[in-house]
Order: sequence, then C-alpha cells, then structure tokens
Amino acid sequence: MSARIIDGVALGRTIREEVAAEAARLKEKGIVPGLAVVLVGENPASKAYVGSKEKACQEAGMRSVKVTRPAEIPESELLAIIDQLNADPGIHGILVQLPLPKHMNTEKVLLRVNPAKDVDGFHPINVGKLVIGDPTALRPCTPWGVIQMLLRNGIETRGANAVVVGRSTIVGKPMANLLIQQGPGGDATVTVCHSRTRDLPAVCRSADILIAAIGKAEFVTRDMVRPGATVIDVGINRVDDPSRPKGYRLTGDVEYGPVAEIASAITPVPGGVGPMTIAMLLANTLQAVRQTVE
Repeated sequence: MSARIIDGVALGRTIREEVAAEAARLKEKGIVPGLAVVLVGENPASKAYVGSKEKACQEAGMRSVKVTRPAEIPESELLAIIDQLNADPGIHGILVQLPLPKHMNTEKVLLRVNPAKDVDGFHPINVGKLVIGDPTALRPCTPWGVIQMLLRNGIETRGANAVVVGRSTIVGKPMANLLIQQGPGGDATVTVCHSRTRDLPAVCRSADILIAAIGKAEFVTRDMVRPGATVIDVGINRVDDPSRPKGYRLTGDVEYGPVAEIASAITPVPGGVGPMTIAMLLANTLQAVRQTVE
C-alpha cells in the first residue's frame, strides 16, 4: 500500500480563491473585509509568518493592517492598541501574533480581543461556543483546516475512531471538540493522547484517523499506525541536517516515509496542514464579516 497524499497547498489555494470570490461580492456591497495583525518584537519566525498572512490577505482582496511594535513596549500600550482595533468598524478580524514578550500576560492580552473579531478562535467565548456546537464560533485555524482536509478529501469521520496525539489549547483540544460535533466532519469517537497516556502505541493503532500534534520530530512511527489509517501530521520541526544548504530539514511529528507505506492517506510536511492555517484565517475573517453585517 502507498498512501494517497493529501495536498494542503492545492486545497489551501482553492479555499483562498473561494474567499477572494466572496470578498469581491462583499466589495460590490461596499464592504471591504479587514484583518489586523499585531506583531510585538523581532522574532524572525513570527515576522515571516505575519508577512505571509499579509500577502495572502491582499491577494484575497481584503484590507490588511499590520501593527508592529518593539518588544520593550509596556503591556498597557498593547492593550490600548487592541482597544483601538476593537472599536474600528473597518477591522473585522484581529490576530495577535504569538509568542509575546515575557513581560506580557498572554492570556490577558488575548482576552482583550473582541470575541466577534477573534479570528484565531482563542477567546474563551469562542472556545465555549465551539464546545457546545454553536455555529457562530470562530474556530481555531489549524484544527478547522484539518477538518476541511478530511471533508474535501472524502475521508469519513462519522463513526470513525479518531486519535489526537497532543492536548494543546491551540490544536489538540479544539481538534477533539470539532471531531465530536454532530454533522459533516464530526460524529467521530475521539481519544486524546498525551504524556500520561498508557501504552500510547496501542491507542494510536486503534485509530481510523490519527492526528499528530505533539511537537516532537518523527514521534509517530510505523508501528504506531494501523494499516489503512488516515494520518494527519500537524507538526513542523527543524532537524539538524548538515547535507542541506541551510543545515537543517523540516519534518513533521510523523515518520513520513515508513508510515506512508501503510497508511491509506497522509499529509506531508511541509505542504500539508501548514498552508491550510492561513487559508482558514482568511475564511474566519469572512465569517466575522458576515456575522457583523448580517
């Protein structure tokens, strides 16, 4: 068996094209979707990520606002910036790029974002809405992107045994909550694994759908995967590799080559879940627009 490759680049492009078409229809009504990204400090990875978000936003015909401040600013100044964006009717989505400088209280900052503009889906109000199945919830972009990958690739979740490896608030927990919702992309029987899980390989082998989001390079090995399972690799890790021009290679949380030999479908790294995150950020911004103007 050789796994079918689930192409996140192509699917992400399709969703971004759908977003652009809807943004164009909104413009005809005089509404320009606006997304603000707040970046504090000079973290190279964060700067690159913010740049890619800004480019995707502009390509989709949306208004992009980037607010940058040095790492030394007081927390009160950042909160004031968020208040201004909350009050701006031309801004429909607000994203505060993480991580924040150590002197800031991340939870306090994220709580300051208006839940209706929380396109990251991190505010407790959106978390609560997700848990109870409220369709107005703004869902975290990465797990919501995984659901779209499953849906649009015809991978049945209804009645499936889904195992999520990792319990972070950004991916693992919302992933589980999405999979147990009623309806398309849900109705799965979900197990969440973590560092205290007993006999983790055996639990993973029970999965029809195995989602790795633990942040450890090539943690999921072939012996942990049931033949014919669908494997979604959320991780992205740098592994030292002197043979590469940059001295490292990117790998996921799954040992890709051996697992691809027995899985029925698998996401690559890079080119899998990653491109879906930005696509769903744009989709969430459109959802925020619709829920504001309708």
